[in-house]
Amino acid sequence: MKSAILLTAAMVFAAMPQSLGAAVQGEAVTLGGDVTASDLPPLYEAELALARSFVDGMMADGVVVPLPKDPGGGYTHEQHKRNFRAIYLGGQLFAVTGETRYRDYVRDMLLEYAAMYPTLGDHPAKANQNVGRLFWQVLNDAMWLVHAVQGYGDIRDTLSAPDRTLIDDQVFRPAAHFLAVESQRTFDRIHNHATWATAGVGMTGYLLGDEDMVARALYGSDKSGKAGFIRQSELLFSPEGYYTEGPYYQRFALLPFMVFADAIERNDPAMKIFEHRDGILLKALRTTVQLSYRGYFFPFNDAIRDKSLKTAELYDGIAIAYAQTRDPALLSIAKFQNRTVLSANGMMVASDLAEGKAEPFPFKSLLLSDGPDGDEGAVAVLRQGAANANGEPATVLIAKNSSQGMGHGHFDKLAWQLYDNGNEIVRDYGAARFLNIVAKEGGRYLPENTTWAKSSIAHNTLVVDEMSHFDGKVEPASAAWPEQLYFSDDPGLQVTSATIDSAYPGVAMTRTLLMPKIEGLEAPLVIDLVSGESDEPHRYDLPLHYSGHIIEHDLALQSFTVERPVLGEANGYQHIWADAIAPEQDGKGALTWLLDGRFYTYRFASNERLEVVLGETGANDPSFNLRREPLIMLRANRAEGTAHFASLLEAHGSYDGAAEQTLDSRSLVESMDHVRVEGKDIVGLTLKSGERFAVAVSHDTRPAQSHRVVLDGQVIEWSGFAAVIALKGKGN
Repeated sequence: MKSAILLTAAMVFAAMPQSLGAAVQGEAVTLGGDVTASDLPPLYEAELALARSFVDGMMADGVVVPLPKDPGGGYTHEQHKRNFRAIYLGGQLFAVTGETRYRDYVRDMLLEYAAMYPTLGDHPAKANQNVGRLFWQVLNDAMWLVHAVQGYGDIRDTLSAPDRTLIDDQVFRPAAHFLAVESQRTFDRIHNHATWATAGVGMTGYLLGDEDMVARALYGSDKSGKAGFIRQSELLFSPEGYYTEGPYYQRFALLPFMVFADAIERNDPAMKIFEHRDGILLKALRTTVQLSYRGYFFPFNDAIRDKSLKTAELYDGIAIAYAQTRDPALLSIAKFQNRTVLSANGMMVASDLAEGKAEPFPFKSLLLSDGPDGDEGAVAVLRQGAANANGEPATVLIAKNSSQGMGHGHFDKLAWQLYDNGNEIVRDYGAARFLNIVAKEGGRYLPENTTWAKSSIAHNTLVVDEMSHFDGKVEPASAAWPEQLYFSDDPGLQVTSATIDSAYPGVAMTRTLLMPKIEGLEAPLVIDLVSGESDEPHRYDLPLHYSGHIIEHDLALQSFTVERPVLGEANGYQHIWADAIAPEQDGKGALTWLLDGRFYTYRFASNERLEVVLGETGANDPSFNLRREPLIMLRANRAEGTAHFASLLEAHGSYDGAAEQTLDSRSLVESMDHVRVEGKDIVGLTLKSGERFAVAVSHDTRPAQSHRVVLDGQVIEWSGFAAVIALKGKGN
């Protein structure tokens, strides 16, 4: 085993001896005796101050290592989390400043853990997850080890031999054994819990010079390569770096992936870990950033919606990736985060940022395949509009045509979201969970995560016969995924299309989303084509979960002003109040809402009559676990088995309450029609100006293939999958 050499920051730091800590944490930076805080780059100086503030506060309370007792969010749980952060930062502060009080504090705390750890059995608050020792689930024990071993590495070679032996043998060796051997079921999974566990064990192995630990971490408990860190990097990411559990868990898993890879690079550079699988970890880091809007991650699957790029898991990731690539676009993300880490990587980020080397991150439209071979569906991201100072366009549409996402996945094939003007317009619920709030089921996932958040009706997708996709069962859902039929990032007409025929027996579902630029209309404009095709009768429900306040509609509604009926009894329907229902009508209608000074009109048409429901979540929720959010649902009862929906979502106008000014509060589209001709979809738009357009979709992926239909006596011709065609004549 090789230990990396402790380096100083050029021209600022004085040389220091080699440190074992560098083997697991990266090169430390050590302030020379004549260096003051004002000599540091501003971002690094601020990070140093934050670390001092936290650790000094912890030191003022003394060493507190309580006997584990509480679940997530409880006192002992939170104290052990604070402790591993104090060990991690305290070690860094000692390495950077040379102040022995930080070393002594970390040493004393680890000696307390050495006295307690051998006495621990299963955590008393264990639930239905793999149980930990310090925490209620083994995942948190792995997180403790990943952080604590880095802080220990910064002080270990300065300790007395007896203290070092005691901490080695009664904390880190048994903690690694607990994860790699006693928790083998978790350790050998292909899952983010195992990523944390293998990273903790592998970094401990490097620090202690234990080749067996390192081998287990890299290649699984039996060292066969069928599990372990390397195999996880091969199976959890698609070729473009999309993590199968979705953006929220991609952010979470990236820290152990990146810090362990950094340790591998320093100890076993011949492995060329950052080149493994065509640089998959660096691709994953960039993809994580792409899966965000205004810094917040798209809330796929079991996602806590508060998580953003400003998260501890990514501060290290950005710094490590920048050290590997010197990509100036990553500096703009560090600037947005306004954080870095106290390592040479973090110093490099802070220094180059201070020198003005940052460039905007290239947020763009892209198709991210899912699955290790890229053949398990995809996530399509369509962006358009003027970019902000961070280089991010104003509007983004996400089509979730991906695989299940393992146990954290939701039953929402072909779902979509839309962001515009800094807001989420078409919403995804994310997880039903109040993380680490004890009063809410101990901070665990709530029962409503299953009864509502994972159900198909909670998403913007087609629901058949009031049942969730795959009947809400993970095993069959994990064995199937949509087929991505087409994707185009042409700025004049962006398109994504996908299909799946296994979510319901005997039903094929297809969804095509288009973002065309049409002269005379503001962006964004989204056209949504959805079909459910079957030989048997079915009820098709198409919900749209939106954000905003209803302004007007053209629906013949029957409103429920005294009692609010509940829409159903199971599969999420039991959580929807019906505020108003428009009985079956001609299949056309429109609804306009206002959000943050901008108007949005949802206009729809169907092949036959439709019932329309305006509703709100929160029914059958006595513990007030669910957010109250509005939805509109289109319902098609089809005796012949097939339903076609066409809808348009248009942003328009503005409202300034302070100035009492309103502009274009009504849709600029006068009318929308939809017909299907020989399997082709033609959406006709008539603007208030009288201009007429057809959005034609052939569903034929051959780019040079010509298509021709006759509609109302007018010939419409185009080539390829889709086109926008200006029609002759004016509308009424």
